[in-house]
Amino acid sequence: MTAPAAAAGFCRDCFAPVDAGRTRCPACNRPRLVFHDELNELAIAHLDCDAFYAAVEKRDNPELRDKPLIIGGGKRGVVSTCCYIARIRGVRSAMPMFKAMNACPDAVVIRPDMAKYGRVGREIRQLMRELTPLVEPLSIDEAFLDLNGTERLHHASPALSMAKLQARIENEIGITVSVGLSYCKFLAKIASDLDKPRGYAVLGRAEALSFLAEKPVSLIWGVGKALEARLAKDGLTRIAQLQRAEESDLMARYGVMGRRLWRLSRGLDDRSVSSANVAKSISAETTFETDISDGEKLARKLWPLCEKVATRAKAADASGATVVLKLKTADFKTRTRSLTLPDPTQLAEVIYRAGAPMLAKEADGTAFRLLGIGLTQLADGDLADPPDMLDPAATRRAEAERAMDRVRARFGADAIVKGRGIRK
Repeated sequence: MTAPAAAAGFCRDCFAPVDAGRTRCPACNRPRLVFHDELNELAIAHLDCDAFYAAVEKRDNPELRDKPLIIGGGKRGVVSTCCYIARIRGVRSAMPMFKAMNACPDAVVIRPDMAKYGRVGREIRQLMRELTPLVEPLSIDEAFLDLNGTERLHHASPALSMAKLQARIENEIGITVSVGLSYCKFLAKIASDLDKPRGYAVLGRAEALSFLAEKPVSLIWGVGKALEARLAKDGLTRIAQLQRAEESDLMARYGVMGRRLWRLSRGLDDRSVSSANVAKSISAETTFETDISDGEKLARKLWPLCEKVATRAKAADASGATVVLKLKTADFKTRTRSLTLPDPTQLAEVIYRAGAPMLAKEADGTAFRLLGIGLTQLADGDLADPPDMLDPAATRRAEAERAMDRVRARFGADAIVKGRGIRK
C-alpha cells in the first residue's frame, strides 16, 4: 500500500495541514495559508519584528492603535522607527524629524525607551531559543534561526515550528513579527521582508535564480550606495547581469567583493547561523536641538547617556573594559576619545567618571551637535566591577547604584535619581 503524500501546506492560524489548491483552511476557514514545493526541506529562518519600537508602544497604550506613531524626537533628531500608518504617509526610519513631521503633521511622537525595548527583545529571543539553540541576533528586533534537526524535538517541520513561534510571540508578547524561510541566510533575510507586516514568505532553491534575476543589485548583502554607483557606472544594475558574468571577471574588477557578488547573485551563501555572534559595543548618543559649546551643559547631557549605556549593559549581562566618548561638531566632524579601565564595568557611575574628564578636555569652546558615550571590549557581566580593596568608596558607589536598580525595577525608572540626573 502506498503511503499518502505529505500535505502541501498548512494554515498559519490553526496549523492544520492543507492540500494544494485550497484558498481557505478546511479546519478554521481562514485564508492565511502557506504553500511551497520545498516547504518541508527548508530550515534557515529570519525573524524580524514589525516596526518594533512603535509596536511595543502601541501594545502598551491602546489609544495609539489607529494613530500614526513616530519613535524619535527633537527638531534635529531623526526617526528611530515609525508605525505602518506613518509609513503610508511617507515617514521612514532615519528621516530627519522635521521632514517626518512635514510628511505626517498629525503623528504622535514618543521618545525611545530603550530599556523597555530591550526587555521585550529578550523575551522574544528566549522564545526563539526554546525552539533552537542556534539563534544569531542581528539587532534587538531580528535574528537568524537554524532549525535543522529540530523536527523530532518539536514534532513539526521547521516551517511549521516557525509559524507556531510567530503566533506565540503575537499572543504572549503582543507584537507581530514577519518570518522568512529558505535554505540560506541571504534569502531568508530577503524573504522576511516580502510580506510585511505579519508576513510569512518562503524562497526555495528552485526559484532562487529567477527570483533574484530582475532585482536591483542593491538587494545583495554588502552593496551600499558607493558600490551600487560603481556597479551602475560599469553597466550593472540588475542581478541578472551579475548572474551572466564570469566569477573571474567580477573578481578582477571588484576584488573579494566580486566573488560575493557572483555567489549571492546565484543564491549561494554558505554562512552558518552562529549563536556565538555578540555585539562589539554598547552605546548611547543624543543629537542636540541646538549646538552646545558650554562645558557644564555638555556635562549635564553626559550623565543620562551613561545611565542608558549602563542599563543596556546590565540588561545584556555584559560589561565593557573601554569607555569611548563620541562628539560631532557643528560642521559634522567626529571626535572620539577612549579610556581603558582596570576592570570591565556596567555601572553608570564608573562610565561617567571615565567619560567626564575626556569631555572636559574637548569642551574648548567648540560647538557640538552630538554627544555619545559607550563601552567596547565587551565581556560577561560576571566580570564587571569587582570589589576594590584599595578604594572602599568605589565599592560603596557600586552598591548604591545596584540598590537604585532594584528600586527602579520595582517602582519605575523615575522612582529614584541622582542629583546630577535632575533636569534643570
